Amino acid sequence: MNTLPDVELCFPQLLNTSCRKPLQKHAENMFINVLLSCISLFTVALNLLVIISISIFRQLHTPTNLFLLSLAVSDFLVGLLLMPIRILLMGGCWVLGSFMCGVFHYSSFILTSASVGNMVLISADRYVAICDPLHYQTKVTNRRVKICVCLCWFCSVSYNGVILKDFLKHPDRYNSCVGECVLVTDFFTGVFDVILTFIGPITVIIVLYMRVFLVAVSQARAMRSHIASVTLRGSVPVTAKKSERKAATALGVFVLVFLICFCPYFYPSLAGHDLLSTETFSVFGIWLLYSNSCLNPIIYVLFYPWFRQAVKLIFTHLVLHSESCTVQLTL
Repeated sequence: MNTLPDVELCFPQLLNTSCRKPLQKHAENMFINVLLSCISLFTVALNLLVIISISIFRQLHTPTNLFLLSLAVSDFLVGLLLMPIRILLMGGCWVLGSFMCGVFHYSSFILTSASVGNMVLISADRYVAICDPLHYQTKVTNRRVKICVCLCWFCSVSYNGVILKDFLKHPDRYNSCVGECVLVTDFFTGVFDVILTFIGPITVIIVLYMRVFLVAVSQARAMRSHIASVTLRGSVPVTAKKSERKAATALGVFVLVFLICFCPYFYPSLAGHDLLSTETFSVFGIWLLYSNSCLNPIIYVLFYPWFRQAVKLIFTHLVLHSESCTVQLTL
């Protein structure tokens, strides 16, 4: 390969095999890197606050919050592992070697699948809570929730290990030069993956949420029709129903943000293209997917008073007191 003096290579010592660096405007590139670094930092910090809050405060050890904890862990790992490496790729060269290339793509697939699985579990939890509240305590227990969460992560690790087994054996098989990290899967594998990872779970999430929404609306109408006859004795179940409707609204926002962030990422597969990470997937689609991990804890701030109170206790160092785990938060 002939090289020109003004051409920058990823590895200048490998003149015949090194990839060329793309021509970039340094000022614009620096601004983008700073912006994406801030998103990564906020993602790690916000999800770490969620993890600490649910882990420390005993009142928050509920089945629903265990699902939220699992989602926060996957979002935290996206901000801690995937986002910084993706920022390095903005420079146009992969400098971490072929082994880390395989680990990076494998981790990316695992965390994406785990996030989708957690959203399905959260939707199912809200479905039982709204549509079958009398049996919720017996159907959804902490033990069953822990089993479901473990199965979600196990299936994500196993499933993606199967579809990426050939790539993991030879992570550099699709690289055209040194300094590249390319992942390619065939059309049928891509279709199979998008059905199991996106279309199937999204269908389940939407169906469950529509059912939750209809039941919540019917409950609201029933409450309004009997509001004049509500007594002090009946105020407790009214508050409980209001709390459940608020949780249903939060789920709706979760689902909407989830769809907005995930659809562009899966569009190439839906359109029938190969999964070529360096060509087909746009940088915008990947970072929009990653931004979902930063938006989820922001939704917690808007809809969950307990999260705002827990964060306040953490930043005022009151959480360091031995009795802090028994503090009563507003749910």
